[in-house]
Amino acid sequence: MKRAAFAAFANRIDRPDLRINPTSQLTADSIRIELLSGLTVALALVPEAVAFSFVAGVDPLVGLYAAFMVGLVTALIGGRPGMISGATGALAVVMVALVAQHGVEYLFATVVLMGLLQVVAGVLRWGKFIRLVPHPVMLGFVNGLAIVIFMAQLSQFKVPGTVEASGHGTGGGEWLSGMPLWLMLGLTALTMAVIWLTPRLTRIVPAPLMGIGITAAIVIGLGLDVPVVGDMASIEGGLPSFHLPMVPLNWETLQIIFPYAMILAAIGLIESLLTLNLVGEITGQRGGASQECIAQGSANVLTGFFGGMGGCAMIGQSMINVNSGGRTRIAGVAAALFLLAFILFAAPLIERIPLASLVGVMFMVVIGTFAWNSIKILARVPATDAFVIILVTVVTVLSDLAMAVVVGVIVSALAYAWNAAKRIGAKTYVTPEGAKVYQIRGPLFFGSSDGFVELFDVKGDPQAVVVDFADSRVVDQSALQAIENVARKYEDMGKRLQLRHLSRDCHKLLTRAGHLIVDSDDDPDYAIAVDYGVRTGILGGH
Repeated sequence: MKRAAFAAFANRIDRPDLRINPTSQLTADSIRIELLSGLTVALALVPEAVAFSFVAGVDPLVGLYAAFMVGLVTALIGGRPGMISGATGALAVVMVALVAQHGVEYLFATVVLMGLLQVVAGVLRWGKFIRLVPHPVMLGFVNGLAIVIFMAQLSQFKVPGTVEASGHGTGGGEWLSGMPLWLMLGLTALTMAVIWLTPRLTRIVPAPLMGIGITAAIVIGLGLDVPVVGDMASIEGGLPSFHLPMVPLNWETLQIIFPYAMILAAIGLIESLLTLNLVGEITGQRGGASQECIAQGSANVLTGFFGGMGGCAMIGQSMINVNSGGRTRIAGVAAALFLLAFILFAAPLIERIPLASLVGVMFMVVIGTFAWNSIKILARVPATDAFVIILVTVVTVLSDLAMAVVVGVIVSALAYAWNAAKRIGAKTYVTPEGAKVYQIRGPLFFGSSDGFVELFDVKGDPQAVVVDFADSRVVDQSALQAIENVARKYEDMGKRLQLRHLSRDCHKLLTRAGHLIVDSDDDPDYAIAVDYGVRTGILGGH
C-alpha cells in the first residue's frame, strides 16, 4: 500500500524485451531494426507535423522542416538515445497568437531565442530539477498525454479538406458518416490488429510499420476512397535554406518575442525532460537531462535560422520508436533523414498512405502509454497522491502539460509541507538538577515553525531549559528565526536557555545572537541556507 504502490507503473513498462544492454554490439540485424523503426517514426511524423503547422498558422513545410531538423540534432546529441523530437502541439498552441499578431518572421526569431534560453538552461544544469517532479505527477502526465494523443486523432474522422486541426483534435469540420466512416473505422481496427499480431508471428519488421504497410496496400490495391495524407496538405518541397528572421533588431522586437520565447522554452524543456524520464524507465537509462536541454536548444536555434517552427520531444513518436525496436541514435537519425527524403523525393507516394493506418498506430501508442495500473492504485495510495494523479491528467487535457506539471508539483509540495509540519512535536522531562528538557522531534522548517514555538511553556518552565534537537533537523531560515523567537522569550523572562545537537551553521548564527550553545560530540553536520539571514541581520542579535 501507500507510495510503494507506484511501483506498479514501473512494472507496467519494465519489459525485458525493451531493455537496453549497454554492452551489446551493433549487428546487421540490429541496424536493420533501427532503420525500419526510423522509417515507421518518419511516417507517423508527417501528419503530426502538418496538423501542428495548421495549429500554429504556418505553412505545412514549416512544421515538416522543424520535425526534420529538431529530430536530427536531438538524435545526434540528445540526452537519451531512443527519443524522438519534432514539431509538437504543446508549442503550436502558444505560437498561433504570435503568428496571428506579428507574422511568421517573428516566430522564427522567437524560436532562435527559445533555443538560446534552453542552451543556457542546459549549461547551468537546470535540467536536474526535473527530479523534483513526483511520481504521481508523472503518472498524471502520461495519462493526460495519452488522452490528448487520442483526442488529436479524432480530427482524422472528419471530412477531408474541412478539418481545422487543433492541439486537442477538436477540428471544425463535419464528421464522417455512412460508408466512409465504417471504412475509416475498419481500416483503423485492421491496423491495430496487425500491430497486435505481428510480434507474435515475427520480429523481422516492426509491428507499426507492418500495420501501415498492409493497410496501405489494401487501400491502394482495392482503390478504396478513404482519407489519405495528401488530403491534409502537400508535403513536397526542397531542402531547407538558411534564412535570417526578417525582424528589426531592436528593443521593441525583444519585448515582443521574449515572453513567447520564455514560455516556449519552458514548455519544450518540461515535455522533453518528462519524456526523457519515461523513455529512461523503459530502456533502463539514467541521467542526460542537462545534455537534453542543450540538444533541444541547439536544435531550435538551428531550426529558427532554417525556416522551422521549432519543437521538442514527442512522447507518441518516442513510444513508437522504442516499441519498434529503436535503441540507439541510428533510429532517430534515420527518422529525420527519411522525413527529408519524403519531402524531396517521395511526396506523391507518402501522400497516398491512408490516414486510418496512422490513426491505428497512434491508438496503439495511446493504449501502451496510458498507465492503466494507476486506475487500480488510486484506492491504495494516499488520497493526496490520488488527487494529484487525477488533477494532472485533467489539467493536461484541458490546458497543457507544462501547466499541469507545475500545478502537480505545487500541490505535491504543499501536501508534503503540510504533512511534515504536523510531525513537529516534543517529549519533555525534568533532570535531577531541575532543568526542563524539550526533545524536539520532526523537521523544523517554515511550515512547522509556528507549531514549534507553541510547544514551549515559557511562563511555567523552570529557570533552566534545554532544547535538544537530536531527533530533529533545522532546515531553513524560518526555522532559525523560530529558535531565535523562543530564545528571546526565555531571555525576556530572565531564564537560561541551552540549545543542544544543532548543526555547526546554527551554532555560528545563534551564538552571535547571544544564546548559549552546548556543543556535543555527536552534533550533526549538515548545511542550511543561512546567508540571507546573516546579510539582513535577521539573526544578527537583539
